[in-house]
Amino acid sequence: MAAIEIYDTTLRDGTQAEDIAFTLEDKIRIAHLLDEMEFHYIEGGYPGSNPKDALFFEEVRKKPLKFSKVASFGMTRRVGGQVESDPIINSLLSAETEVVTVVGKSWDLHVRDALRTDPEENLRAIFESLEYLKKRGRMVIYDAEHLFDGYRANPEYCLKTLKAAADAGADRIVLCDTNGGSLPSFVSTVVKIVKEAVDVPIGIHTHNDSELAVANTLAAVEVAAVHVQGTINGYGERCGNANLVSIIPDLVLKMGHEAIPRKHLKRLRELTRFVNELANMPDNKRQAFVGESAFAHKGGMHVSAVVRNPETYEHIDPELVGNHRRVLVSDLSGRSNILYKAQEFGIDIDSRDPLVMEIL
Repeated sequence: MAAIEIYDTTLRDGTQAEDIAFTLEDKIRIAHLLDEMEFHYIEGGYPGSNPKDALFFEEVRKKPLKFSKVASFGMTRRVGGQVESDPIINSLLSAETEVVTVVGKSWDLHVRDALRTDPEENLRAIFESLEYLKKRGRMVIYDAEHLFDGYRANPEYCLKTLKAAADAGADRIVLCDTNGGSLPSFVSTVVKIVKEAVDVPIGIHTHNDSELAVANTLAAVEVAAVHVQGTINGYGERCGNANLVSIIPDLVLKMGHEAIPRKHLKRLRELTRFVNELANMPDNKRQAFVGESAFAHKGGMHVSAVVRNPETYEHIDPELVGNHRRVLVSDLSGRSNILYKAQEFGIDIDSRDPLVMEIL
């Protein structure tokens, strides 16, 4: 199966979540752990928006990453302005990253109501911004903001924005479900259409406002996407971004793709907890794959079956993602729960021992 690029934006998009704030040292530590796990890209921040993000790029150069490529993030030039003198574009160059990610408008509603300009000026801003950065030796990733809403509203203009990015030399075109309202079937349909319209590798960037960010990401990969953006633990604005801690094992274990090396899947639980700790956020015990409850068994019938064959109630071996099986004891327990817990604590007890029935 095709190799899928993993692009982490925890340090930029993830910090837009309510209650999330990382210090500069936090961001450096997270970047180095992601590098150890061989994430392909790490978006370090938006150097044109605040001094801390600009400083991150200075600090990360002092101890270069071994595998991951650091990306700086910005937007297309200002409406009516000159790209050469645009402060955001120049902040991307000042960050001195090999990769730059530029977001631009795909939805004519945003062109009219947010940028307050005409459609042609938006196309010029996309083309000129990306071309300028390409000519200065950068790998350019174009994030097509509100792509799916834009296509729904005005498919012809939406595709024109992508063609402007492709003509300017974009290395990746990333389709963004910025409002998080699309369904997987629609995502699949649009990704197929875009794949036919532009000859550039396609990426996907989804938000979780409809609880579908992971599903929409996988739907895009199934049809054409080879580049996946998301955050650790799904941190992000409003309801969050696509959760890479779920997407990565889905890609590798369920879909057979290469993403991060399989050996690093065992560190996903560690990564989840490390980022939560730095963010001062509690661990989500019910988080898929890595949560404390992800492989917890309570009902007696379930435990009895899992003891005989774990596949009966576990979709993967928990150790593949650094997790472990847990058996709980409650009023729902059966004999197998008691025997399992006894063995766990090193207590030798026979299944026919009257004590087992007394406990039950």
